[in-house]
Amino acid sequence: QVQLVESGGGLAQAGGSLRLSCAGSGRAFSSRAMGWFRQAPGKEREFVAAISWNGITKYADSVKGRFSISRDNAKSTVYLQMNSLKPEDTAVYYCAAREYGWESWRGSDYDYWGQGTQVTVSS
Repeated sequence: QVQLVESGGGLAQAGGSLRLSCAGSGRAFSSRAMGWFRQAPGKEREFVAAISWNGITKYADSVKGRFSISRDNAKSTVYLQMNSLKPEDTAVYYCAAREYGWESWRGSDYDYWGQGTQVTVSS
């Protein structure tokens, strides 16, 4: 079993930055692909970024060049650095982990999810 706890959300102004963290517990964190997803009110959950166990990354077009995903396996933590924030980035952000496999943009590929952290960007 894997538990994921997100932190670092909050209120930011447009153009500002936030860094989200996702602390994992349970076995084999360092070998798992990890992802970040988000869900805005009234919208479906969407892919944001993902990282493989060895650092290969994947990004949604909407965040490419502004967001950066990274991981510290020694701390069992994955990060999402968000720069140049826009009001449309406002959403609940979720961390997810795969049991097996490489980084993926598909939410259905992930087996474990955190509770989410709210990010609100004001204009």
